[in-house]
Amino acid sequence: MVTATHRESRVLVSEAAIQHNIHHALRRLAAGTALLAVVKADGYGHGLLRVARVAAASGATGFCVAVLDEALALRQAGFTQPILVLGIVDPRYADLAAAQDIALPVGSLAWLAAALPVLEAAKVKPLRVHLAVDSGMGRIGFRDPAALKAAAAFAAAQSVFDIEGLFTHFATADAADTTYFTTQVARFKAMLAALPTRPRYVHVANSATSLWHAACACNAIRFGVAMYGLNPSGREIPTTPYELEPALSVVSALSFTKRLEAGAAVSYGATYRAQAAEWIGTVPMGYADGWLRRLQGFHVLVDGQFCEIVGRICMDQFMIRLPHDYAPGTPVVLVGRSGGQAITLQDVADYSHTIHYEIACGLSERLPRESVNRI
Repeated sequence: MVTATHRESRVLVSEAAIQHNIHHALRRLAAGTALLAVVKADGYGHGLLRVARVAAASGATGFCVAVLDEALALRQAGFTQPILVLGIVDPRYADLAAAQDIALPVGSLAWLAAALPVLEAAKVKPLRVHLAVDSGMGRIGFRDPAALKAAAAFAAAQSVFDIEGLFTHFATADAADTTYFTTQVARFKAMLAALPTRPRYVHVANSATSLWHAACACNAIRFGVAMYGLNPSGREIPTTPYELEPALSVVSALSFTKRLEAGAAVSYGATYRAQAAEWIGTVPMGYADGWLRRLQGFHVLVDGQFCEIVGRICMDQFMIRLPHDYAPGTPVVLVGRSGGQAITLQDVADYSHTIHYEIACGLSERLPRESVNRI
């Protein structure tokens, strides 16, 4: 998709906010604990390379990504820090990961057996692997201590593997009810105890775990959504140990305004009709940019005032009801502050019946990303 630089709609990313959130997380970590900045999905929509640069400058030890290509993009950009891919990678590419010093997760003995000849034939440095434990997420990883032990023994016996880590992921660390979280902790501890040697890195903490739980005496955290200033629980656990500063704003500007007579319709399906004579403004952004069609009836900010989105959101534009006429070019804030008012990603997510992660990751590449408050 082409990035639309010749219009006013864009995503603004505060580098200072990301730095603030990382610094506060680091202050709470025990000595020797690594902070791995999770920059998958284009840095949760904030920009992969931008976030990686800011995170590294702010003290992050390394990075976590979702797919091998994200890790390769970091290496191509010159990042030399440790990188862990969190999703299963086809063993055909084990040699590529090893050559670029990228760690991969392992969830089965079969994966190790398939990667072995690939690595032996390539004659590259040993592949760093992190053994994944499925303690209750139901996604990837070993579920049985005996199977984990057998895989670890197999890997340890091969010179092409370096067992660098052991990890799991918690399904409910962001919930007020800790019952299932406690169950997962117990399962993970049992799996850890099955290994004859503790790996270099043992990590279970996502953002939610790092904020609200101490678990498993681990020595690394995977710092994800909180790095971007977003509460992992949404609104379920409103209090965090330190103030999270949201890094992302979405802004645009009016491209057109007009006065409609009472009864005039707006947008596809004529689902909105003016109740009286109204000023309507057009915003040059739509669902192709990630501003979801279901946000009809929500609001934006113009001159510090909430303005309702009227009519269906189009692919490239949407309309708002203005309190009075404004000139084209007047700033519009979709996420962020205007005057004394604010709209958060959580507000947008609540209206959309989803989570703020999805809203941030759904902002398309047609929207330019720009840094503000640079560090």
